[in-house]
Amino acid sequence: MKITEKFINTGNKDTRSGFGAGLLEVGRENADVIALCADLTGSLKMEAFAAEFPDRFIQCGIAEANMIGTSAGLALSGKIPYAGTFAGFATGRVYDQVRQSVAYSETNVKICASHAGITLGEDGATHQIMEDIGLMRMLPNLVVINPCDYNQTKAATIEIAKHHGPVYLRFGRPSVPNFTPADAKFEIGKAITLAQGRDVTIFATGHLVWEAIVAAGMLEDEGISVEVINIHTIKPLDKKAVLESAAKTGAVVTAEEHLIAGGMGELIAAFLAKELPTPTEFVAVDDLFGQSGEPAELLKEYKLSSINIADAVKRVIAKKLALSK
Repeated sequence: MKITEKFINTGNKDTRSGFGAGLLEVGRENADVIALCADLTGSLKMEAFAAEFPDRFIQCGIAEANMIGTSAGLALSGKIPYAGTFAGFATGRVYDQVRQSVAYSETNVKICASHAGITLGEDGATHQIMEDIGLMRMLPNLVVINPCDYNQTKAATIEIAKHHGPVYLRFGRPSVPNFTPADAKFEIGKAITLAQGRDVTIFATGHLVWEAIVAAGMLEDEGISVEVINIHTIKPLDKKAVLESAAKTGAVVTAEEHLIAGGMGELIAAFLAKELPTPTEFVAVDDLFGQSGEPAELLKEYKLSSINIADAVKRVIAKKLALSK
């Protein structure tokens, strides 16, 4: 069976709606869950939680730094705050508050960041943050999660309430294929192998997991055996899964909707450089800001599509063969 036939796309859905559904469910399960938003309730799909639990919803207005400080205070009071805003505002705008009041203080705050990456689309470069993973993963104590579709985002939103400590949960605006099982358990720090292969490994995260699956299907038609692994948790990285797969295939491609600098690919490459030097290619944005456009157009423009992933696979296999001579 081809890799693309193993996964059933139940319809394109935005991952921010997965967050909204997960927030409502975890709110029903745990009365300590408090939701905070910086004047973006509709954009983050937090309306259902706000309607059902008005006494546990805080509208902070356009005051993101205050929202993070309030969240830290609530966490110190025994609550589990979910602070929601756009990724650009949840990281760059309030980095000092996140660093001091959340990461350094190890408060139990869940920073929920929507509209991440370049597929935010028409809002353009000022909102299309592509350095947020780097900013967040550099902070000690902070877990960084980047799920791939609606179902996985919903599951991650529910699961992080059980983790005591700060979390950065990243998701997006565009509708993307929803292909992971609705009942799949989400394990923080545990990568998911979607396809076994022998020639090359694609480590993908977020929206580019589906693009990696499509690329693997294209390459399968050319006789190239591809291992596809979903790195939904950037930090802590599943080092065992990375090391075992790299040792097996001897070639790695990383795929992410983020800058090369500070991203998942750089993290994996640094780890492998120390443990098992492996030929690697990066599918990510190379030192550029975004621009306005349709999500699909921007993926193509910034070389993040399945075609670009397939091309990177061929380049890294050529590297591997050259080193073996």
